[in-house]
Amino acid sequence: LGVNLITASSTVTSAKRVVPFAEKHSMTVAYHGHDDIADSNQFAKPEAFAAAMAMSKRFQVNLDIGHFVAAGYDPVQYIEANHEHILVLHIKDRKKNRGANVPWGQGDTPIKQVLQLLRDKKYRIPALVEYEYPGTADSLTEVKKCFQYAKDALA
Repeated sequence: LGVNLITASSTVTSAKRVVPFAEKHSMTVAYHGHDDIADSNQFAKPEAFAAAMAMSKRFQVNLDIGHFVAAGYDPVQYIEANHEHILVLHIKDRKKNRGANVPWGQGDTPIKQVLQLLRDKKYRIPALVEYEYPGTADSLTEVKKCFQYAKDALA
């Protein structure tokens, strides 16, 4: 591919098949999680991320904090314990119990606490705005609202 890293939505089973390619090409693969905790093959539980990282030193985490909360987990706690294995964060707001994506500040995701943790602990983890809720304006306007929420959280 001509790159040294990718992020991917995948399954634990598929990750096993990727190991030799990641190793051969010195490519970091950061697995993106979702919220389907009923399927142990999905990257939804911390144990699934741990299983992938045990397969290869090339495997990392692309933590979607909204999905993580919707799956019933605390992203602040997970980031504190695993920051050295997290390549990137997807930031969005969701309700618990596989709830809906909502405008930032209206869900259960501790966006402010996550951003402050990154700042205060000086974790060098990029936090990307993921606009996934049904907004009331055009995408550019909604992303600007998310970015302003992040700026306010860090003010």
